Amino acid sequence: MSTTPPPSRWRTAVIWLGVVALLALFAWGLNNNTERRPQVGDLAPDFQAYFYEGYGWEEAANPANVMLADMQGKIVVINFWASWCLPCHEEADDLEALWQKYREQDVVFLGIAYIDTEPKALEFLEQYAITYPNGPDLQSRITGRYFVKQVPETFVVDSDGRLAFIRPGPITAEELEQVLVGLVGN
Repeated sequence: MSTTPPPSRWRTAVIWLGVVALLALFAWGLNNNTERRPQVGDLAPDFQAYFYEGYGWEEAANPANVMLADMQGKIVVINFWASWCLPCHEEADDLEALWQKYREQDVVFLGIAYIDTEPKALEFLEQYAITYPNGPDLQSRITGRYFVKQVPETFVVDSDGRLAFIRPGPITAEELEQVLVGLVGN
C-alpha cells in the first residue's frame, strides 16, 4: 500500500506566495491601465467615420468615410446623439443652426449616432433638417475611443487636433457658440 506523503509546509507556502504574487500583478495591471477618457488639451482620438448616404463630408476625397485626421486644420464639433434620446431632440435645431452659421469659417460638425438603427437615425436627421455630416458608430468604435457612456455628448476639436471643449449631456446654443467664437477668432 502506497501512500502519498502530505505536502510540506514549505511547498504550501510557496504555492500561496505564487497565488498572492499573481493577484498582486493582476491588480497592478488594472491600476496602471493607460487608457483613459480624453481630456481638454489632449490630442483628439482619431477615428474613421462612415456616413449615412447623403450625409458625407463634401470636402473629402471619399465623402462616405473619413478619418478625423483628414479634418486637421479645421475646428470639428463632434456630437454623439441618438434618435431615442430626448435631450438630443432638444439640441438638434441649435446644432444645425450653428453649423449653418460657422460652416464657411473652417468649422465642421460631425454627428455620430450612438446605438441607433439606421431607419430611426435617418428619420431623426430628416425631422430636424440636419445637413451636416452624420453617420453611425459601427460597433461602438468611436464612442469607445471617447469613453462616451450616454448621449448627447459634444466634443470640440481645435484646428491643431486637440480637444478644446467637452460637454457631457445636452449643450446649449449659447455655450457652443461661445466656444466656437473663441476658436474661430484665434
